[in-house]
Amino acid sequence: MTAKPVVPRELAHRDIDDAIAHYLREGAEQAALAFIDVLQQAHAHISRHPASGSPRYAHALNLPGLRVWPLSHYPHLVFYVEHPGHIDVWRVLHGQRDIPAWMQESK
Repeated sequence: MTAKPVVPRELAHRDIDDAIAHYLREGAEQAALAFIDVLQQAHAHISRHPASGSPRYAHALNLPGLRVWPLSHYPHLVFYVEHPGHIDVWRVLHGQRDIPAWMQESK
C-alpha cells in the first residue's frame, strides 16, 4: 500500500501549537518533544493505513468519512478524512474536550 501525504488544516496546526505551548508552559520540554514524535508516528500510521481510524465521531457529528486516531501516551486525538490523493487532518484535540463543539468549527 502506498502512503498518502498527510495535510493538516490550519486549525490542526493551531491545535498542535497549542498542545506544545501547554507542555512548555508546564516546564515539560521532554513531553513537548515526545508529543511531536508521537504525532509524527500517528501521521505516518494514518498515511499508510487510513481506514484503521475509528469512524465513531463520523456518525455522532454527521461527517461522513471522518476518522479518529489516538496518540500513544497522550490524551490527544487526530481527526482526519481520507481523500484519493492525501489525508486531510482536520483537528488534533485533547480527548476530554467537548469534541462535537470543537469539530463544528472545522466544518
